[in-house]
Amino acid sequence: MVAQRLYPLVPCSPGKALPLESSSAPTNGTDPGAKRSHLCLGASCPASREWFDLRQQAAFWKTQFERCKEREQRLREELVQLRVDLHAQAQQREQALQQQIAALTAQVRVLEDRLRGQKSEKKRHPETSPMACESPKRRRGQQPDNPAPPRRSLDHLPTVQEAVTLPHEQQRCPECGQPFCAFPGTDGGDIVEVDIRAHRRRYHRQRYRKTCACAQTPAVITAPPPPKLIPKGYLGVSVWVLLLLEKYTAYQPTYRFLALLRSFDVDLPLGTVTDGLRKLVPLFEPLYQALVEHQRREHHWHCDETRWLVFAEQEGKVGHNWSLWVFCSPQAVVFVLDPTRAHHVPENHLAGAQGIASVDRALVYKVMDQVKSGDITLAFCWAHVRRDFLTVLTGYAELGDWVGSWLKEIRELYRLNDARMQALQQPNPATAQEKSLRDHVAHLAQRRDAELQQSDLAPACKKVLASLQRHWSGLTVFLDHPEVPLDNNAAERAERGPVLGRKNYYGSGALWSGRLAAMMFSLFQTLALWKLCPFRWLTAYLTSCAASGGKVPQDVTAYLPWNLTEEQKQQWSPQYNQPTTSPANTT
Repeated sequence: MVAQRLYPLVPCSPGKALPLESSSAPTNGTDPGAKRSHLCLGASCPASREWFDLRQQAAFWKTQFERCKEREQRLREELVQLRVDLHAQAQQREQALQQQIAALTAQVRVLEDRLRGQKSEKKRHPETSPMACESPKRRRGQQPDNPAPPRRSLDHLPTVQEAVTLPHEQQRCPECGQPFCAFPGTDGGDIVEVDIRAHRRRYHRQRYRKTCACAQTPAVITAPPPPKLIPKGYLGVSVWVLLLLEKYTAYQPTYRFLALLRSFDVDLPLGTVTDGLRKLVPLFEPLYQALVEHQRREHHWHCDETRWLVFAEQEGKVGHNWSLWVFCSPQAVVFVLDPTRAHHVPENHLAGAQGIASVDRALVYKVMDQVKSGDITLAFCWAHVRRDFLTVLTGYAELGDWVGSWLKEIRELYRLNDARMQALQQPNPATAQEKSLRDHVAHLAQRRDAELQQSDLAPACKKVLASLQRHWSGLTVFLDHPEVPLDNNAAERAERGPVLGRKNYYGSGALWSGRLAAMMFSLFQTLALWKLCPFRWLTAYLTSCAASGGKVPQDVTAYLPWNLTEEQKQQWSPQYNQPTTSPANTT
């Protein structure tokens, strides 16, 4: 039985003839080998319907095949583009991660250098660094090309004569035993000694009996006691002077001073000393306020701040970190203790002042009201700019050549400014140094802008140069104001002592102690600015307070350095020869 092929039914238009290829089977009346090219069949013919269905299906699947090929091609192109985009995104992400890793690595190096590295900015770099060839190694001590310093004269010290003789058994010849006889003249020399001793002043108040009959006069009159700095205290002025100097000029804690006194057989209780320091605060407040008022009338200040600990609870204050601000002017140094690091501190301290403030690039100075109104001009610090380049060198050793070239540019800037300052001190100041300085500043600005336009500039370099461009107006204030230095090192040097004190005795245990520290730092550094001996000045001032009954003298402004007479300046200078009447110290 022959199997029949079944074809699916496809609807078609009736009466439509389809061209069919001729069959290979022979037909009647024709040649068996001949073929008919076409056969027209009617719509009612079953073969015609089957053939129509096949052609329509073939056309349909051919169209679907072409569409699939086009879709495949489009998908292949989209896949290739997607791979390209993903690869580009992966490269960008990898590059961003590499930059982040480099930045974090540089940050770790900088923090490690701050923690374990040298604190001085004059540190030497390894020999492989380009900075190693910047200057030859300098020998410590006196340099061969510098003149020898003059020998210090000690003629102002009292002299105690001392005769040195041979022991009695050595005053004869060791060979024959014959005695030596004295020979005219001596060989002399000097030895400096410091004799420190503690003693107790026991006073005896003389009593008198009246010899008259006046009713208002007491029968027995007693001489008044010696003046005391603290009326009911038993410690003299010298003890308080040494304590204040030891704590606020040598930056030693109180217990170390008491341990030193115990080596001289003086054992003082810590509570008595602490309470006495608290009672000294009102004696220095008028002097401190006079320093503040005088500094406001000046026209140039160096400003900075550092951390200071105050272990006292204050409403609204979290933690014990306070800020110790310093303001250095040509005639005064003032420290201000405040619980915040906000802009109101320099605003209030310099209220009503006009001039130039040398500062770092902290935001607190830029938002001051005096700066916004134009009363105070900010002069930024070139030393901080130099530290930016050194920070880049610490984090990115591969940028050593670039950093080294910029450090040489800054060093040349300092040299040219020093040459200009020396020229300005001459009777006829030369303009060549001024022109050289301004040309170099213009060269720095041109190089900065040219490097910022480079597309392959490292992000760390771009950050430093962008900051340099942003603060350029403040960094060039010194061009029109030669009295303004290039850096803010004066304020940072003034903070060294308090920072040392913070490390030694951790700040202040009470608010009054912090206020006293700010006052004493201000007074002692102002005296150093005027080249006055703090020991002699403080002894004279506290003696005057004791004579006033433990209160502030009537004319406290007479003790300010700018109000002193020439005689007082000479008496309180470090090399003044104090007269003495002690028999042991006579020549």
